[in-house]
Amino acid sequence: MPDPFTIVSGICAAGAVAAGFQFRQRAARAEARIELLQAELTAERHAASHDPLTGLPNRRAFYRLAATLLTDATGQPLIAVVLDLDDFKQVNDRYGHAAGDQVLISVAERFAAFAGDNLVARLGGDEFAGLLASPTVDHRWMEHAARRLSDALAVPIQHGAVSLRVTASVGLAPVRGPAQLSDALCRADAAMYRAKSLGAARPTRQLLDTGLHGDPLTVHH
Repeated sequence: MPDPFTIVSGICAAGAVAAGFQFRQRAARAEARIELLQAELTAERHAASHDPLTGLPNRRAFYRLAATLLTDATGQPLIAVVLDLDDFKQVNDRYGHAAGDQVLISVAERFAAFAGDNLVARLGGDEFAGLLASPTVDHRWMEHAARRLSDALAVPIQHGAVSLRVTASVGLAPVRGPAQLSDALCRADAAMYRAKSLGAARPTRQLLDTGLHGDPLTVHH
């Protein structure tokens, strides 16, 4: 006849194994739930700080990230860039909003590729901004950067059977510290609008505000 103590010990051991298995199952479910909640929180934070169409940081995130970059800058000059597409409404009116969305996505991709590791964002509509590290604030460097950016944006964009070519007005201005960010963006924005006011006589329109000599430098392309 089996020893009662052996039977009881076996039952207890089996119960402990079952309880341990159930505990591990509950722990695994809880861990999966935590991971899901963390993923949802990360997605919500990303959605709150990024443009849903282009994936670039939005206006609020741009100002926050730019302020951090300026605070952590190690003395390297930074250039604020503002660009606005010319006559973008005509793309939507003529080819539809899907074509307009494709143009915005392509512009965002090209701007980001041009900027490399630097900060770029979609401020809203067809307006974009960036904060570029530069070796100097010399107007020749800024002119070259503006030309390269404009050339990249002017490459035709394929949308189905349609080849779309958009142009942009670009304004640049140096930033001299965190407290100067808003002022630099205002100067770059004003330079961009002055460039836009020159009309569509050129394929691309760029205006640079060096922040050094008063009137900005107009760059013909």
